[in-house]
Amino acid sequence: MAPTETPPPPTPTFLKLSYPAPRVLLIRMDRPRDLNAMSTAAQWEMDSVWKWFDLEPLLSVAIITGTGRAFSAGADLKEWNSSMADDADPKNRVGNAPAFKPLSRRLGKKPVIAAVNGLAMGAGCEFVINCDLVIAAEDAYFALPEVRRGVAAIGGALPRLIRSAGLQRASELALTGRNATAQEMFQWGIVNKVVPREKVVDEAVRYAELVAKNSPDAIICTRAGLRQGWETASVERAVEWTLEKEFAELQRGENILEGLKAFAEKREPRWKASKL
Repeated sequence: MAPTETPPPPTPTFLKLSYPAPRVLLIRMDRPRDLNAMSTAAQWEMDSVWKWFDLEPLLSVAIITGTGRAFSAGADLKEWNSSMADDADPKNRVGNAPAFKPLSRRLGKKPVIAAVNGLAMGAGCEFVINCDLVIAAEDAYFALPEVRRGVAAIGGALPRLIRSAGLQRASELALTGRNATAQEMFQWGIVNKVVPREKVVDEAVRYAELVAKNSPDAIICTRAGLRQGWETASVERAVEWTLEKEFAELQRGENILEGLKAFAEKREPRWKASKL
């Protein structure tokens, strides 16, 4: 069976796509000479892939990793510098609010696992902070060095890092611009597991398979509940929102019936593509 019902968008600039397991998409940032730094064109490419991923009925979870020794060095600072030139159009400055939502601010429907194979700097680190699960190589390191370059980590990481690690730890990372090890980020609760570099993608695939074998509807509903709890001020209101929207849709779907029937019949469920 083909891994997807619909063809993926073209990715000529930055990304390589593959399907390492059923219902699993592997996205590889592939600009190793530039430490997988992201140009504006690369960000648009990613935006189209995330939108397609959420709509593709045969995919339930994605993994993002990098080629070479870097996960991602973040924004392309050379492009950013050029966009600040006196003769450049101010409307095209890299630091302007983009027309797309980068991974660091993605809401989406389906979970994304970061397989951090090396350095994750700036926007690369911001990507990691907004992923649902994070597997990191033992020698990976993380940083928000923007303050050392005269800019700020404004891509979405600052409030999210506070929610996950607390104000003081977030301030330490963001205000000093220092590097943090994978083990530190594990202790802070940002990283789920630290493994040898050569095993980081395999371990991310293992986690992705554990997720993807579950009901596609339940994955979307559960993630929505988790995200609402993370992003909203009221815990109880987050529960209500998820009940009113995703859980109500789940209850009208086929997969809840299949899951309960399979349990009663003592067999593995045969899931249908989600319509949530």
